[in-house]
Amino acid sequence: QVQLVESGGGLVQAGGSLRLSCVASGRSFSTYVMGWFREARGKEREFVGAISWSGGRTRYGDSVKGRFTTSRDDAKNTVYLQMNSQKPEDTAVYYCAASPVETTTPYRDQYEYWGQGTQVTVAS
Repeated sequence: QVQLVESGGGLVQAGGSLRLSCVASGRSFSTYVMGWFREARGKEREFVGAISWSGGRTRYGDSVKGRFTTSRDDAKNTVYLQMNSQKPEDTAVYYCAASPVETTTPYRDQYEYWGQGTQVTVAS
């Protein structure tokens, strides 16, 4: 069992930056691929990014490439999502998730554990 708790959400102006954190507790954090997803009101949950066990590989959704970066600190059991050049369309609830697969998968059903989410609102 892995418990995930996100933090760092809030209100930001367009063009601004936020950094989300996700702290994990429970089973070996370092053996999980960690992903970020977001869900805007009335839309399906969307893949944002993922990072491999070692942190050496990352993958991003097309809508955030070049603006968002995910990283991890296994010593702190924490994964981060740095969000730059934010747009109003980035407004959503952001979730971190843990997957036991070996790849930086973008598929929701391959993530076994989920956090409760944190709201990010980007004002125009």
